Amino acid sequence: MNISIDGRVRHCRTVTFDAGRNAVQLIDQRRLPHRFQIVAAADYRATARAIADMTVRGAGAIGATAAYGLAQGARAFRGSDPAKFTARLELVYQTLQAARPTAVDPVNAMNTVLRALRTGTTVAEQQALALAAAEEFANDDVRHCAAIGRHGEKLIRSGANILTHCNAGWLAFVDIGTATAPLYAAQKAGRKFHVFCDETRPRCQGATLTAWELAGQNISHQVISDTAAGHLMQRGEIDLVIVGSDRVLGRTGEAANKIGTYTLAVVARRHRIPFYVAIPLSTLDWDLRSGRAIPIEERDEAEVLGAWGAVRERSEPVYMRIADPSSGARNPGFDVTPPELITGIITPEGIFQPRALWKNRRRLGLRGLL
Repeated sequence: MNISIDGRVRHCRTVTFDAGRNAVQLIDQRRLPHRFQIVAAADYRATARAIADMTVRGAGAIGATAAYGLAQGARAFRGSDPAKFTARLELVYQTLQAARPTAVDPVNAMNTVLRALRTGTTVAEQQALALAAAEEFANDDVRHCAAIGRHGEKLIRSGANILTHCNAGWLAFVDIGTATAPLYAAQKAGRKFHVFCDETRPRCQGATLTAWELAGQNISHQVISDTAAGHLMQRGEIDLVIVGSDRVLGRTGEAANKIGTYTLAVVARRHRIPFYVAIPLSTLDWDLRSGRAIPIEERDEAEVLGAWGAVRERSEPVYMRIADPSSGARNPGFDVTPPELITGIITPEGIFQPRALWKNRRRLGLRGLL
């Protein structure tokens, strides 16, 4: 997306790669919206840490980061022994996979890179193929998001009030985003609408990231507390809900997304409000057969017991505890929404009923399974 920094407009991707330094370059999302900063992860371990500590977050963005991280680790290998190179790749793969377990995009991204590099006959060829495949994954992510925008645009009518949860915008992907893609496409088509951004406790990605994106895009919006969504639905002030996802099961249509998504889906169904999930193809998991098998990340309790803020513009974030000093907390990062609560899955190939994903698996990119 185009962003304004110090009065200058520039196009910026969330994740890029500096081949000369063999470094993954990332927008530091922990510092937004108060400070825009690009950081470089110098090796694959630093790249994994950036995923784990949420310097970069969002399904497509961490997918591309993992793809670049695998290529980064491959390119750092010195020598020509294929067995040692394979062992190195396995170490890099496992390190990056463990950084955040709920999202399937990093695994799909790295598997794409592995398939490509294995066509090379030498270590040097495989190193070059790894980076080329990572770049292609990142470019595909952008193309998929643009296609989601084209398919989802028809859902956005002029005068609509739309609810989002967490951040499934361009910051969560390489560019454009998924839940925001229909909004950006509808805006380009000249439609006027209003967006309510769930703050999305505990890290408040809706208040800090989605709102920052929409403000930069001049889209009418307001931040609401997560618990205000039901009130607005009850009073007829929400017409449509669009969220992203970190893993959608192709066999069942279940969708894992930021904690609180399931609650929104239940209340939306109560008030007969359409509830859509927007995803690129890399978010589809064709293997798991039940949402209960999705690994749900349990994050540090400090995220629930406190909050971050900035003392002044462009200052470093400051953490303050807001809970009782002696209390602990549970902090599951995601929940799973069943297919019966989802109106449709917006994909680059069109909008599908959740339970129709499996019968359309060939169209949606699955190869090699019946």
